[in-house]
Amino acid sequence: MTDPRRVVGQAGEDAVATWYAAAGYEVLDRNWRVREGELDLVVCNAGTIAFCEVKTRRGDAFGSPAEAVTIRKQHRLRRLAGRWLSEHGSGGATLRFDVAAVRSVADGYLVRLVGITDREAAAGSYQDTVTVTVSF
Repeated sequence: MTDPRRVVGQAGEDAVATWYAAAGYEVLDRNWRVREGELDLVVCNAGTIAFCEVKTRRGDAFGSPAEAVTIRKQHRLRRLAGRWLSEHGSGGATLRFDVAAVRSVADGYLVRLVGITDREAAAGSYQDTVTVTVSF
């Protein structure tokens, strides 16, 4: 039997990957795993590589999706990005960390992307800057 949380999470990741592709990004990796953790999405566009953490929720009972990406989680994502880059290289690209806060809505999924630059991630700060909001 399939875990309903996995189904919702996978649907959220699919919605975000679809948005990135429609916006002209190339999806370089999905669900890249190593012993230390997983990167949900690695995408590239116009000389920028973005490492995207996708959090999908059906409601707010456990907080907003973006609230689940704590400073500790941000540091883990940064370490994982370093591992990914050591395996794949960056080609001199600018780095960005995105959080995709996804909510299930009646006609699909509402995606809110929040970008965190590599400098902000290194400093441990989290800028709540909306990049785009799209319904699928």
